[in-house]
Amino acid sequence: MTSPLTPSATPSPVGRWTPRLWGTLLVLCAAMFLDALDVSMVGVALPSIGADLGLSTSTLQWVVSGYILGYGGLLLLGGRAADLLGRRQVFLVALGVFALASLLGGLVDSGPLLIASRFVKGLSAAFTAPAGLSIITTTFPEGPLRNRALSIYTTCGATGYSMGLVLSGLLTEAGWRFTMLLPAPVALLALFAGMKLLPRSGRERGHGGYDVPGAVLGTASMLLLVFTVVQAPEAGWASARTILSFAAVAVMLVAFVLVERRSPSPLVRLGALRSGPQVRAQLGALTFVGSYMGFQFLVTLSMQQVLGWSAMHTALAFLPAGAVVALSATRVGAVIDRFGTTRLIVLGFVLMALGYALFLRIDLHPSYATVILPTMLLVGSGFALTFPSLNVQATNGVEEHEQGMVSGLLNTSVQVGGAIFLAVVTAVVTAHAPGHATPQAVLDSYRPGLVVVTVIAVAGLLLSLTGLRRPRPGRSVVVARSTVREAETDRVPVRD
Repeated sequence: MTSPLTPSATPSPVGRWTPRLWGTLLVLCAAMFLDALDVSMVGVALPSIGADLGLSTSTLQWVVSGYILGYGGLLLLGGRAADLLGRRQVFLVALGVFALASLLGGLVDSGPLLIASRFVKGLSAAFTAPAGLSIITTTFPEGPLRNRALSIYTTCGATGYSMGLVLSGLLTEAGWRFTMLLPAPVALLALFAGMKLLPRSGRERGHGGYDVPGAVLGTASMLLLVFTVVQAPEAGWASARTILSFAAVAVMLVAFVLVERRSPSPLVRLGALRSGPQVRAQLGALTFVGSYMGFQFLVTLSMQQVLGWSAMHTALAFLPAGAVVALSATRVGAVIDRFGTTRLIVLGFVLMALGYALFLRIDLHPSYATVILPTMLLVGSGFALTFPSLNVQATNGVEEHEQGMVSGLLNTSVQVGGAIFLAVVTAVVTAHAPGHATPQAVLDSYRPGLVVVTVIAVAGLLLSLTGLRRPRPGRSVVVARSTVREAETDRVPVRD
């Protein structure tokens, strides 16, 4: 059940990529790079934005949260829209909206308008991300070619995040508006290149109509979930508003499941989640991104607020992790071919958990060479192995007309995991906030949060270890024919 290739973009039999294939991949990588770049650049610019526009701290957080709300809330809809309306069309339209919103974000003079532009950018990314991933999985055949393409694609996101930290330090010195404007020309160049290079894709035929109730319930539940998680630390996890919001999310999700079970063309085909590798990929993405977002948040605070480092100094401290990811971009695919996704996900979680645990040794005068650098190298190596492997595991064995749906699910897991676990880590740190904010007391209050980050990574490790169990005879079914040398449990057999 391999995905058929798009005729205009079929790789050569010997596995060599044509210039058009490289161009297609570069356009998709540019969009992924911009998504990650935009998130990391804004974080460093927040103090300057608040001072210039007169925004309070509670209002300022929505410059970041508005993007997360639009991104995480509409990913399911974005993934299914790519399948139904055409991946190329959805990707290009959303990329154009992203460029326009970037331009407006750099020109506005009020907080609400800036937050609105950020929400629109997140909304457009919710369509470009699953559409871009599904274009790759339907253009490159399952196996070594796809693994190589996915490893380059996913590491571009990590590289964009790392580069955003460095660029934000430089651009904010000239003015925070440049951090908003920078993505606009890059997105426009990618848009014009994509119009010529991206393979044309047809709309899904005979899908039985559009699942409007499912789209409404799925989008509303994800929007409310992300909103509730983002607001919970401020409103209080035990407050009536938070509890009622979570209850409303639960009710809508139950209604969503009931609608999807009866819909002839569901937004999410629930049967896709009966696959063990698919479930492990989705839950792995939750814990993987959740642990990293919590770690990055705490490290950034500790370096700037406790150690007194500048934004540029902090960004450069993260650079080794980004460099490891960038240098591995063209090599991880071959490693996946040899060892399979499950083994690499397990190893990646081990490396990240070790890196997080090592950072617990930090004090007020840490040695970069013996404390910070080893952590960054371990976390970067774990990121380089885990993220591409999760993408390969989630999309292998999935039919072409459902690639957008699975891509939307995976990206939803990434965004919701980041939002939920970052909120949990923030709540733990807040609960341990010292009465007297001495540097040592503040640093000590961060340690429980780092412990939680490490525990999240260990949970992801334990979950991924279940994929190493060999299936019992007679309990496996063939779901995909793949040329990739997957781990024995994730290759072709899938346990119910």
